[in-house]
Amino acid sequence: MTVRILVYPHAMEIGGSQLNAVELAAAVQRLGHEVSVIGEPGPLAGYLTDAGLEHLPLSPGRRRPSAATVRLLRDLAVRRGLDVVHGYEWPPGVEAFYASLRGPAAAVCTVMSMAVAPFLPPSLPLVVGTREIQDQAAPGRRHVHLIEPPVDVVANAPGHAAGDFRRDFDLPEGPLDLVVVGRLVSELKLEGVLTAIDVVGRLASELDVRLIVVGDGPARAEVEQRAAAANAAAGRRAVVVTGQLLDPRPAYAAATVCLGMGGSALRSLAFAKPLIVQGEHGFFELLTPDSEKTFLSQGWYGLGAGREEGAPRLETLLRRLYAGPGLRRELGEYGRRLVVERFSLERAARVQVEIYERAVTERPATLDALGTAAGVLNYKLRRRYDRLRGTHARDDFNAVARGRG
Repeated sequence: MTVRILVYPHAMEIGGSQLNAVELAAAVQRLGHEVSVIGEPGPLAGYLTDAGLEHLPLSPGRRRPSAATVRLLRDLAVRRGLDVVHGYEWPPGVEAFYASLRGPAAAVCTVMSMAVAPFLPPSLPLVVGTREIQDQAAPGRRHVHLIEPPVDVVANAPGHAAGDFRRDFDLPEGPLDLVVVGRLVSELKLEGVLTAIDVVGRLASELDVRLIVVGDGPARAEVEQRAAAANAAAGRRAVVVTGQLLDPRPAYAAATVCLGMGGSALRSLAFAKPLIVQGEHGFFELLTPDSEKTFLSQGWYGLGAGREEGAPRLETLLRRLYAGPGLRRELGEYGRRLVVERFSLERAARVQVEIYERAVTERPATLDALGTAAGVLNYKLRRRYDRLRGTHARDDFNAVARGRG
């Protein structure tokens, strides 16, 4: 059975959820299904073309969610004979759900954030990225599926060229290069990046270490300011901020050790690099066979006991890896095996198709529509109130870390 799917990422900028959406869409298409992607203009548009996926445009100024987008999705489903509209994160998921109520296409929603919006319709097939979130979200919902963030282990593999990257950013080989790739945003990621800058800045006077920060976002100016202070204190270029790379593979390939969370952490493993998993509240943990079980359960993230514990913890891990080239090689080989056996893109695509086929045979519960509308309205009002108070988060479902409500 050929399934006709419209994939709807929540944004078209470079980021974990969006890359996951596009890479998985391309892998599903390679299995013989018809896949197109809808989204506003953005950096990922070129990636779609390279992957052989059709890009359908959306207005960047639209409301989210909106009745106009719901009508557009429903009309596309009718004209193109779509079987599934697959929204990533809650606004596209809600719009896909309403489009499915009186349209021919089933709705599916993937949430790769650290929390699931409670107002998502219980009858909407939901896909999440960790076993822990699956267990938390399952009560009261029809289907909550698990697809751990997949990695293209063919395109992302040891031996990828890094020479041009090193020349472009004046990064000669020699130091232990700690590389972090990700969006520079306040929620989840900024704390760990700033801690890494401070730690490497201090260690640089004693050890030949260098931090390479790859990414862009609202917090970039703060990151660059902290990096400049660290370099001034070290008396050399110990921290380098490259900005966004549409293809970050050369940065992973250039790394001696990677620092990351979520999909970026898994991608680093595909390059056979030792991985320090970054979280919040001072969390840094080295991936080893002993810590593997924890991350397979809770995801590639964690909460520490307090921010003040982050710097000494990261310094201890970096000193250990710096002194142990054999350990680095052993952990790199182990991580590559893990990602190939458990997180390959091909395996995830087959599971995703099974979810699509099941969704097509079931219809959404129309009674969910009122509850979802009320939940979205309440959320919007609360967000407006928080903005007036200056306490809102840019992405509050990522900002709601486990154990903090």
